[in-house]
Amino acid sequence: MIPSDQAYMARALELARKGLYSTHPNPRVGCVVVKDGMVIGEGWHVRAGEPHAEVHALRQAGENARGATAYVTLEPCSHFGRTPPCADALVKAGVARVVAAMQDPNPQVAGSGLRRIAEAGIAVESGMLEAEAREINVGFIKRMESGLPFVRVKLAMSLDGRTAMASGESQWITGPAARRAVQRLRARSSVVLSGADTVLLDNARLNVRPEELGLDAELTALAAQRQPLRVLVDGRLRVPLDAPFYQAGPALVASCAADERYAAAGHELLALPGADGHVDLRRLLLELAARGANEVLVEAGPRLAGAFARLGLVDEYRIFMAPKLLGSSARPLLDLPLERMAEARELKISDIRAVGDDWLITAHPVP
Repeated sequence: MIPSDQAYMARALELARKGLYSTHPNPRVGCVVVKDGMVIGEGWHVRAGEPHAEVHALRQAGENARGATAYVTLEPCSHFGRTPPCADALVKAGVARVVAAMQDPNPQVAGSGLRRIAEAGIAVESGMLEAEAREINVGFIKRMESGLPFVRVKLAMSLDGRTAMASGESQWITGPAARRAVQRLRARSSVVLSGADTVLLDNARLNVRPEELGLDAELTALAAQRQPLRVLVDGRLRVPLDAPFYQAGPALVASCAADERYAAAGHELLALPGADGHVDLRRLLLELAARGANEVLVEAGPRLAGAFARLGLVDEYRIFMAPKLLGSSARPLLDLPLERMAEARELKISDIRAVGDDWLITAHPVP
């Protein structure tokens, strides 16, 4: 390892993050080309179907790429998809060395890209800042490795762990800064998923509102070009078709029965009855992954969020905590009936930070 390797890879990761809101269903990738201690080319993957990060960086480097080192946050692809293989582009450019943060989990690549580059006589290294690279693409990695998307559950609660008053009133527990953070969570997700209770009580639309993202102009413009798929879990079809949720655009409805009215109204209905009389949530996630969903954001009430938790389908919790007390009659964070301490669900807190006047806790279930 050359001492400056980490700095150049850190820059490549910074570029990859620029694709946080636009690359779905592809991974977020950045690339930096360096020669004689100078950066001569940079690039990042903007959206599916367009040139990959390596191509942008090599175009910028031009003929100077010969003999250079390419730092890329994900193993260069080796197969023809909607664009040609990046491994071939690096070989053709004549780079002397390729440093990858991690191997591509896509079975169509999975080491073959780096192998092709090495067979061309180019020095290859992998594993540089791998943990950071995996964090950027947690959803893509999980979908490739397990056939399921990464499920992130967003919750907003008071200091005493309550999410709404007994009547269901919940707007607004948290402040403007937290709501902007939620908009960014939506924008990075492939799917935003909720249940009938939340949509009925809050008149929720669950769309991304670019003007509320709090991003710079470039990223706001990219986020504005793509709305995540909005999914409603409504087993008994309680939400009327004239509700604000349906007026916000086409949606996917997961239910326990079929109904032709939804297709006529421009929505898709999936009948996914489970053995317990509720929608089969695991089957729903498998279906979403098959459609290319990397990250699913669950914005739901205690019952649906609790169902995901009970089934072990949650990968990450994002819990916004407001400095308020809602009282003992208010609704709990999760409908998760446990009777003994031995049944407690253990979480690992990975981050706590202030968001305006509120706090954001990021936690992951302990296997």
